[in-house]
This record gives sequence, structure tokens and C-alpha cells, in this order.
Amino acid sequence: MNHLLSISDLTRADIEQLHRLTDSFAEVSRRSIPKVPALRGKNVVWLFYEDSTRTRLSFEQAAKRLSADTMTFSVGSSSVKKGESLRDTVLTIEAMGVDGIVVRHASAGVPWQIAQWLEDRVSIVNAGDGWHEHPTQALLDSYTIRDERGALDGMHIGIVGDVKHSRVARSDVLAYTALGAEVTLIAPPTLLPSSLEGWPVTVRHDLDTVLPSLDVVYLLRMQKERMTEHLVPSLREYTARYGLTSRRVDALRDDALVMHPGPMNRGVEISAEVADLPRSVIIDQVRNGVATRMAVLYLLLGQGVDKVLGAEVSELPVVLDPDPSGSGPGNQAQGSNHPGQASPTAGVRA
Repeated sequence: MNHLLSISDLTRADIEQLHRLTDSFAEVSRRSIPKVPALRGKNVVWLFYEDSTRTRLSFEQAAKRLSADTMTFSVGSSSVKKGESLRDTVLTIEAMGVDGIVVRHASAGVPWQIAQWLEDRVSIVNAGDGWHEHPTQALLDSYTIRDERGALDGMHIGIVGDVKHSRVARSDVLAYTALGAEVTLIAPPTLLPSSLEGWPVTVRHDLDTVLPSLDVVYLLRMQKERMTEHLVPSLREYTARYGLTSRRVDALRDDALVMHPGPMNRGVEISAEVADLPRSVIIDQVRNGVATRMAVLYLLLGQGVDKVLGAEVSELPVVLDPDPSGSGPGNQAQGSNHPGQASPTAGVRA
């Protein structure tokens, strides 16, 4: 596995294997010094053409905890402002000697194109491409549900809101259904993709009729920055029909979870009170994002999943000093296919 471009490139066994690897790195993250030399000497670049808080900081934290070196690409202060093409930017970065590129871009298919240009010389991680996919978000979301409930088999998950513009929804559908869950999309027709052919989902337009049967309510914000037309009469009316309010929470099962990929628009798709309920695992999603991305980076840039699952990961030493020989006292162990669409760039495999 050279790249992580799409959830569709992963089998159920692949996802479950990544979850087990995430378990091990979650243990590392709970240590008093949550740092291991697993990727010492590796260099990772953040190539973000779109703004990001959670994804970017999560990847940065993951790389630092694995002791990787990092470089940050800033569009605002780069040669992109002088007209440099994406291809030339990528080839310039590769020439500096990097092992992995984590890329976010407003255009669907860019991670696949970069992977083709670099011909597997550098590992590419898709951190979100246009409306297409966001695979690491789906991995951390499915991991969070598994961590809370044990497994996704037989669960009923409702994804509510702006599915049309959401790359998260597309990746989540693939991950949830691969793990045995039933997925229902709940939104007005204007916030659904023009075609759902090939999507393994059911569709409902009335949230209240679906809520009692859900094990997970996954809320999406209105992505106004990607809209070119008015798709709902008003935010107030949208909240009245699709917002998860305290009244609607009462209709949920006692053990149903509330999730959101962030950023939240409190008072629109979710009320402030609901966001802070014990059944809300939104902060857990953020926390699990670091361990999940540690697992992804290690799988792509480290020794491979077969050599690190289980006890061997938990025994990786903590790094207390920068001694590259690994002999210093600080290095002693302390404790234990997008639904309904073809891939944007055919022929590129993860």
C-alpha cells in the first residue's frame, strides 16, 4: 500500500486492520510522553490548498508523535501566487527529498493526479479533495463508533444534512457499509447528489420519522462556501426540519451516539445543548483522529502493518532525547470507489 486515496481502495479486512493499529497508537497517545521513534528520519509535507483546522493539526500532531520531520506548504506565501502550476510545485517538493505528502485541494481527483506524477516515489494521503472523498475522516469516524459500541455490524447510521457538498459523507458511506452498517441519508432533495446510483444507502426526507431507529446520528454542516445557489429557503427553516434539537434527542435510543466531523454551526444543524451531551462523541472523534492518522502514516511510511500490530507497537520506546542512535537513556520503553462514481483518475491504485 503506497497511498491512501479512497476508502474504496480498502477492503473490510484493511479497515479492521487499520483500526487495530489505531488501538496501539491510541495507547501510545495515553502515555505521559506520547512520542515514539517510529518514523524518525522520514519527512512529511502538508500540501493544503484549502483552509483546515482539525485535519491539518491532527496530521501534524500524528507526525510529531511518530518523530517524523515535517514541512508546511502555505499557498499564500508560495510561488503559486506567482503562477506556478500544481505539477511544478509537487515536483519541486519531491526534489527536496520527502517520503510522504498529505494533500488537501478544492478539486476532486488531485491526490490521484499527484500520485501519477510521482509514480509511487512518494506516498500520497488524501486529506480531502473537492466534494469527492476524505478517507482518514471516515477511518476515524468508524473507529470512534467501534470504540464506543464494539462493532458496526447491524447498526443503523443516519447521515443528516448537506450530503451534496460533503466529501466526508461519501467516504463515511463506503466505510460504514463495508463494516456491515446500514446507512440512511436524511436531507432535503436539494442537498442530495443529483444521482445516488451505486450508493448502498436509503434516502429519507423526514428526520423525525427516522430518529427512533438510529444507532448513530451523524450531522453535517451546510457548506455555504461550496454553494453557488440557494438550496434551502432559510437556515431557520432548515434547523426547524433537520436540526438536532433537545426535543429530537428525546426520540433517540438511550445508547444512540451523536457525531459531527466539525466545524459545527451550533444552533443550525445541532443545538448547543446537544453538542455537549454525554452521548455526543464529537470530541472523541478529534482525539481519535490523531491515533488514526498515526496509524495511516506508519502504515505508509513505516515497517508495514504486519510488523507492528499488537504488543510490538505498545512496546515502541518513548523518545526523550534526539539521539539518532537510539542508545540514549530517553529511548527506554515506558509501559505498555466513491459511491456511484469511477475514480477521478483511472488506473491509480492505493
